[in-house]
Amino acid sequence: MLRRHFLALAGTTALASTLPLRAFAAATDPRDVLHTWYRLVLELVRHTATYSPPVASRAFAYLAIANYEAFASGGGMQSLAGQVNGLTPVPAREPGAYDDALLLHAVMSDSVATFFANTGPTGQRAIGSMTEKLGAKLSAGVDPDVAARSAAYGKAVAKHIEAWSLTDGGADVQNMGFPMTWTLTEGPAHWVPTSKIVQQQAPLLPDWGKVRPFAMPAGDACGLPPPPEYSEDPASEFYLQAKEVYDTSKTLTDEQKAIARFWSDDPMLSPTPPGHWESITLQVLQRDNIDLAQSLDALVRVSIAVADGFIACWVTKFQYDLVRPVTYIKRVIDKSWEPLLITPPFPEYPSGHSSQSGAAAGVLTAIFGENFAFEDATHIDDGIAARSFPSFMAAAEEAAISRLYGGIHFRAAIERGLDQGLCVAGHVNALKTLG
Repeated sequence: MLRRHFLALAGTTALASTLPLRAFAAATDPRDVLHTWYRLVLELVRHTATYSPPVASRAFAYLAIANYEAFASGGGMQSLAGQVNGLTPVPAREPGAYDDALLLHAVMSDSVATFFANTGPTGQRAIGSMTEKLGAKLSAGVDPDVAARSAAYGKAVAKHIEAWSLTDGGADVQNMGFPMTWTLTEGPAHWVPTSKIVQQQAPLLPDWGKVRPFAMPAGDACGLPPPPEYSEDPASEFYLQAKEVYDTSKTLTDEQKAIARFWSDDPMLSPTPPGHWESITLQVLQRDNIDLAQSLDALVRVSIAVADGFIACWVTKFQYDLVRPVTYIKRVIDKSWEPLLITPPFPEYPSGHSSQSGAAAGVLTAIFGENFAFEDATHIDDGIAARSFPSFMAAAEEAAISRLYGGIHFRAAIERGLDQGLCVAGHVNALKTLG
């Protein structure tokens, strides 16, 4: 479903375009419920100021786990309790029949309201409208006892997951994630602010690596070797990697510029990098008419992988605290140089795009196979053409190299970030779910 149409469905005008309001689809397939709510979530991410990529990835993980556990409690799928860190079994179902569409609607309405409690008034109206209108649509014709039982259980599961989420160390994000005070590491090898914005004189979420991971046993379970040793010697590996960024920026083709912008996924202008991989997953699930159990399994695995990918990445970023290309190149090579993309406000190594994309691709490849071709139309409503890929890893590799084209990462951060993501995927792929 196109984003503009979807927003009209949500019943909000400030976020939506001027396209006419469309009624909710007649279908009450629980997969439709899932996809409709996720489309709202992708839009809320881009309109909620605190939803930087790590924060967004965390919300996606908890939403997916809540949906998965609510459905799995009915049998046929293994609970993630005891598999992901700190999760205890959700409440047992009461005897009686359940309606899966109403169950998932209840999970999402409660969970989205919780995880986006700080979104603006328009977002709050969209959540309320979705809860009311879709709920009424789904309840029509359903036995009142079944409807009430399904809704009550969905809310109970949502509350259980929400309570668990409050213990992970990532629930309270102050000042949009920027510390009020910060002491820079001394020495030219280390990160310094790349923006003049006062808030960004400190790095974003420096303690995110301490957030409890989901499938990894610990945040440092997928650590990386150090980046090339800092040097300003033109013969050094560090200088040569910086020179590659510089030289590439001078010869960018139209295709390379398009790739950089396609994967930029800037906060407040997009659903962010984790939302991009959620969008890819949703598109594949809809295109191939994947059944509900497999859809929930795919969404929970991708969401956990991306969330753990950001935790692993942030551990490594602040372990090495490496200087960004724009700082080094202006200091050593060309003081007038500017990258194609705006440099994010945190250390360079590894690339977050690479880590989370490698994690997502590693999981999706395990589910759908090595040579699974797909088209990604995530940004089509923003006037950015869809791109086609022969495999998930091909998409991850393009997302990774886009940061070189954008001028914001060295090659080591790009390539080793992918390695880190694949390590994360290994932990997620070990989870037992279906069957």
